[in-house]
Amino acid sequence: MQNGEEPTTEELADRVFQAALGTIDIFSIHLGDRLGWYRSLADDGPATADELASRTGTHPRYAREWLEQQAVTGLLAADEGDPRRFTLPAAGVEVFTGEQSENYLAPLARMFMAAAAQAPALVEAYRTGGGVGWEHLGPDGRESQADMNRPWFENRLAGALQSTPDADALLRPDGAQIADVGSGAGWSTIALARAYPGARLHGYDVDAASVELARRNAGADPSVAGRIAFSLADAADLPEARFDAVFAFECLHDMPQPVEVLAAARRSLRPGGAVIVMDEAVADEFTAPGDDVERLMYGFSLGVCLPDGMNHRPTAATGTVIRRRVLEGYARQAGFTRTDVLPIEDFGFWRFYLLRG
Repeated sequence: MQNGEEPTTEELADRVFQAALGTIDIFSIHLGDRLGWYRSLADDGPATADELASRTGTHPRYAREWLEQQAVTGLLAADEGDPRRFTLPAAGVEVFTGEQSENYLAPLARMFMAAAAQAPALVEAYRTGGGVGWEHLGPDGRESQADMNRPWFENRLAGALQSTPDADALLRPDGAQIADVGSGAGWSTIALARAYPGARLHGYDVDAASVELARRNAGADPSVAGRIAFSLADAADLPEARFDAVFAFECLHDMPQPVEVLAAARRSLRPGGAVIVMDEAVADEFTAPGDDVERLMYGFSLGVCLPDGMNHRPTAATGTVIRRRVLEGYARQAGFTRTDVLPIEDFGFWRFYLLRG
């Protein structure tokens, strides 16, 4: 091993054991999230197994096993009654049900369980060089990414962009035309529309279910519904000379042909326009061992992003760990002459790039 002493057998065995315990927690968090158990404990208060099952339309024997496991692992509190009553602590309310909180992490379990469900297909893809497309992850994959990113877009995006003169100047004029490629469930597009009420927004995505979800989300907010359109379309087919700014939020690394998409985005700009890419804030260079961010990003890449990229031909097969020099290289190949990192700090796991030229 580089940058550290080689572990003993016992240390490595303990690490694997601890990882297994973490995997059990991820599995149980997913159950509590999808079965509505966390939500009931948060909204309706402490419960016995029978009460929780009755509230949520689930089976009491399974509810008891889950409640006990959650208490044993330290995520719920249990009293000494007979039957026992279980409580979700205030921190758990935010982490497991706080959809507006940047600490909302129940969707993280949802994403990894979606990938785990595709384990046989992933093994075959790793053998043959094939892929497992995003659509195979189903609602768990689609909704988990949207739900994890939503609080950051809703709480932080406006302030981040408005504090950055180069970006704000593109977006603030009345009549500004803004594209959001890879718009997913539409939360980034909606956040931009709220931040810049004089702008008109157009989201593009290749996943039909995501486009429908984005339309529903935007339609629920009358303040933006009339200024946003979503299209089922490849970003490589963007209209020419139409937009003042084109955004790509955490999606460039997933695209099989990122250079072609960036070139299309460049052609779609009006004079003076720019492309803004938000993607993973990984280290500039590979280092082993890496930090927790690197470990997390390789986890996403192994189970989700690289297999999705490999599901297409031709493909750049970028994977989640898109280092700065890789993104800058894609931008140069697409015809951009300048790539700057915007001074937006502490924005989740992401870095913002401004592409011009």
